[in-house]
Amino acid sequence: MRISLPRPRSLAGQLLAMQAVLIAVVVAGYALFTWISDRGQAEAAAGRQATAVARSVADAPSVRAAVLGPDPRAQLQPYALRVMRDTGVDFVTIMDPRGIRWTHPDEEQIGRRFRGNTAPALKGESFTETYTGTLGPSVRAVTPIEDDDKRILGLVSAGIKVEAISARVQDQVTALLGVAAGALTLGAIGTYVINGRLRRHTHGMNAAELSRMHDYHQAALHAVREGLLMLDGAYRVALINDGGQELLGVPGEAVGRSVADLGLPAPLTGALLASEPRVDEVHLTARRVLVVNTSPVSGGERRGTVVTLRDVTELQSLMGELDSERGFSQALRSQAHEAANRLHTVVSLIELGRAQEAVEFATAELELAQALTDQVVAAVSEPVLAALLLGKTAQANERGVELVVSRDGGLDDGLLPRTLPARDLVTILGNLVDNAVDAAQGGTPARVTVTVRRDARELVLCVSDTGTGVDPAHAGLVFRRGFSTKPSGPQGRGLGLALVQQAVARHEGSLSVAEADGGGARFVVRLPLRTGAGVAALAGDPDRRGDA
Repeated sequence: MRISLPRPRSLAGQLLAMQAVLIAVVVAGYALFTWISDRGQAEAAAGRQATAVARSVADAPSVRAAVLGPDPRAQLQPYALRVMRDTGVDFVTIMDPRGIRWTHPDEEQIGRRFRGNTAPALKGESFTETYTGTLGPSVRAVTPIEDDDKRILGLVSAGIKVEAISARVQDQVTALLGVAAGALTLGAIGTYVINGRLRRHTHGMNAAELSRMHDYHQAALHAVREGLLMLDGAYRVALINDGGQELLGVPGEAVGRSVADLGLPAPLTGALLASEPRVDEVHLTARRVLVVNTSPVSGGERRGTVVTLRDVTELQSLMGELDSERGFSQALRSQAHEAANRLHTVVSLIELGRAQEAVEFATAELELAQALTDQVVAAVSEPVLAALLLGKTAQANERGVELVVSRDGGLDDGLLPRTLPARDLVTILGNLVDNAVDAAQGGTPARVTVTVRRDARELVLCVSDTGTGVDPAHAGLVFRRGFSTKPSGPQGRGLGLALVQQAVARHEGSLSVAEADGGGARFVVRLPLRTGAGVAALAGDPDRRGDA
């Protein structure tokens, strides 16, 4: 037999019940306070009323005359009943100094001794007390009847039964409870309406479900490696996960701070502050290449922005290497095509019986190719850079640009420390050469000069071209992502120099641009070499070059 457990009450229901109980407790407490307060006030008022009636009766001349007469009972009983009816008290008892009653609402009690205290009245004082007499508990006042010489002729007691006082208070409390019940009903209706709206906002989930969803939310938030950033309507950081802190390089206390105060690059800050959505935009931080997507959160009004960040630094480096490899393959195809043409020429010369001309033609082509290789290797024998420059030379030649590797300086194999990976050198030098070839293409002369040299503690890469150069007004902008003086292609432009600057900054180097000697632009990169082995090798110690 399956026992179905009751489903936990929804959050809205719990709030409604809590507020109803709270209102009921407040009303009950107020009613109890009112009962006690009004009862005390009612008893005090009853005592004042009884005292006033008793004194009025004691001071009446007819009462004094009847007390001194031969039959006080016959004259005072009708008078006392009339006073009770006119003043609203429950009894008026007139008695002699010994306490023997002359009047009473119950005639059977006439002639009997008064129940209560009379000692203060016999001393000439009026007083009130709550006492249980023949009519039940009552608030009574006792006052003396005195002659002109202050002699005690008799006593007067007037009182109101506690039962009557309670009935008056009960009527007031009943009215209060009616008003409280109406207020409770209105409060319950208002609470139900508000809680209905809350239920819509929480999608009918109760507190336990909301808590469980929060736990799932926190676990998922910190489990994903991609960066997640949530901004409120004022563009302050409302939430950021571990991946977002790492990718943006911001501390954990970034929550609550404005995006403009995080110290991010201006283009990235502009993307985060934009009101329109951004899709797969590439942005650079000091050390990373990020793909940014933003999506506004709106529910009739702007509530904030959700930002996702993907790290494509490694992918961008691999794409750069792939572009270099693609350039190498294109150069090889071009060289293969040219080699085939030359081979056909040699074969044709042999078929024509001109063997000597064929040998001379083949030798000249071989010497030209070898001279180009020797030129590059002689200047830069580091294998990665030498291969890169050979490939870029072939590409430049196809586009009608002469790429010259200067012999001023040079870099031998094994001099680069492990802290300077070949991938970053490919990114830096490859992008600078590509931009220089683009700038020099179509010019006269069309030439790009590359210089790689080593100083005492740094590696210097210099690329100059014979193009139109860089406007001095744009010297500080050419390294920003998206800046380009050329028309944008299908993949966009303005990323190469930004990647170069990022790679240089990653190794705490410097990047500058100036006008070349023969016109055009001259880019200079300086990268520090920190390892002891690298410094020793750069200083010329042949025994330590292989350890760099």
